[in-house]
Amino acid sequence: MSMDMGASERVLASFERFLRERKLAGDRQLPYLVGWVKGFLELGRRNGEPASDETLLAYLRHLNGMNRYKEWQLQQAEDAVKIYLHQFRDSDECSGETKKVKHREKSVALRDAIPTMENAMRLRHYAPRTVKTYRNWALRFLDYRTESGLTKSVEAQDVKSFLTHLAVRGRVSASTQNQAFNAILFLCRYVLRVPLDEMDKTVRAKRKRRLPTVLSTEEVKQLLNAVEPKYGLMVKLIYGSGVRLMELVQIRIKDFDFEGHLLFVRGGKGDKDRTTLLPVSLNDELHEHLTTVRRWHEEDLARGLGEAPLPEALGRKYPNAGRDWGWQYAFPADKVGVDPSDGKLRRYHVYHQTVRAAVQRAARKTDIPKHVTPHALRHYAASLIMPTVLAARRSSAINIGGSLGLAVVRCGIIRGSPERPRVRRRDGSVLA
Repeated sequence: MSMDMGASERVLASFERFLRERKLAGDRQLPYLVGWVKGFLELGRRNGEPASDETLLAYLRHLNGMNRYKEWQLQQAEDAVKIYLHQFRDSDECSGETKKVKHREKSVALRDAIPTMENAMRLRHYAPRTVKTYRNWALRFLDYRTESGLTKSVEAQDVKSFLTHLAVRGRVSASTQNQAFNAILFLCRYVLRVPLDEMDKTVRAKRKRRLPTVLSTEEVKQLLNAVEPKYGLMVKLIYGSGVRLMELVQIRIKDFDFEGHLLFVRGGKGDKDRTTLLPVSLNDELHEHLTTVRRWHEEDLARGLGEAPLPEALGRKYPNAGRDWGWQYAFPADKVGVDPSDGKLRRYHVYHQTVRAAVQRAARKTDIPKHVTPHALRHYAASLIMPTVLAARRSSAINIGGSLGLAVVRCGIIRGSPERPRVRRRDGSVLA
């Protein structure tokens, strides 16, 4: 449920006072932060959606699709809305109108269940993106029950009704439906303690096998040449090393091993670490790029900034580690931004959606009639590049990860240990 125009103006005035009193923004930044939140609230009012992290994602996609905002502006918009959602709305400065709207958006059960659900997922070390996604699905499920007039305790039939609503009215894909069910199953099993019997085996949608988009060699050349210079190195690294987009933007300086030609991926898919190839052809370009990043870092340090966000509780254990050169992001954002968790100014990594948009713009420019995303370059590497490269590096202990690793295993390329490769003869004996 969204707020009306009058309530929105009063909330924005309170939000501006909150920013000024907490000193979260300077006088020059204030109008822009308030403006981003105003656009966020207007989008929610037009779509009839409550202010939430899920609505924030839709708002950022809306801004990115307009193709007129720079990367730092998108980061500023995200920071402003996060401050509004997670600091302002829970503060004493929050106006009565916002309190009423917030109360209408959440029932007593939701207020009790959602924080407990988040804590239960963090206790099990779920990825932050998974926590956010499950939280949004739980909110949608509880809002659906409220809109449908279901006031009794949650039952298995409520879950079936919601999934049917998603499939029939929402026309979601099978993977989205299963994701929603997994979130609700977690909510019911570990938070609400509602038995769903055999629902986890009976209502899952069957995912259809789809062929990935694989580009030809000529299409890859055209795409790499058409990408804007600002994003060219990042796209080449995705293509040359086979990393995922989110893995790319989260790479730190310490993750490069130029002597061993390796790239370390920390906390990748499934929260697993692995190593992959670092293309030798990108060494000079990477060194030049990192020299620029080092200059930015030294300028930030001179201004009393230069602190990168650290994973989990590492910042408490090593308070000054965030200022070390090795912990800085290899592909940082152009501007420093406000950390919604504590209000400090930090330089985050480049916003991943801008890299995705750059690849799509390059695909349109080259008239490639395929669904081109950064992930398509991983498919190309899996089908053509990686088997050839790894055959020449038979003795290297490299895990490409995901579908690429599967492609390598199917080719039977990596065997034995990195110190002493094991080669098996046709008769089954091992060649020393």
